[in-house]
Amino acid sequence: MSNMLYLSEVLMRNHDMDTFEELLEAVRKSTDHAIFFKIDVKPSYPDTPANWEDQLEGAFVGVNSITH
Repeated sequence: MSNMLYLSEVLMRNHDMDTFEELLEAVRKSTDHAIFFKIDVKPSYPDTPANWEDQLEGAFVGVNSITH
């Protein structure tokens, strides 16, 4: 079990996702045992917002109030 959650791992485990919103949900569900979150790739979804890094970090720590 690793203390680090890598975005690339979330993407590989959920390769059937089509939207950035689905990615946010996958990150929220993947935080069980991780202490740190490493954004090691940029998501390539058409709906990926300009503040995508902030939103992913917010999803990891449980912040749901970050606006699009």
